[in-house]
Amino acid sequence: MSQFAELSPQQAWQLMRQRDAVLLDIRNPLHFAAAHPQHAFHLTNQSYGQFELEYEDDHPVIVICYHGVSSRGAAMYLIEQGYTEVYSVTGGFEAWQQEGLPIENVS
Repeated sequence: MSQFAELSPQQAWQLMRQRDAVLLDIRNPLHFAAAHPQHAFHLTNQSYGQFELEYEDDHPVIVICYHGVSSRGAAMYLIEQGYTEVYSVTGGFEAWQQEGLPIENVS
């Protein structure tokens, strides 16, 4: 895969459950702390090194943002870094919530 693919929130959740795909939430710390998809990894400039240590470049990776726009750029960046199976969630966290998919609250 030299390009990322778009997934619906439901497809992303399925991929997480069936293939242990990692969901990378790239929203700011305040919004992530308020609520985020269950089992999401908060990807920031500071946590990128930890992400690289935990996940091989062939591990399925899904990126989610607020509305599904910024995640596309982050997905493309991950492809450029050598990750081979990268997806972006269409509609972002807003769509994830509307679908009624599992959410965690940190604060």
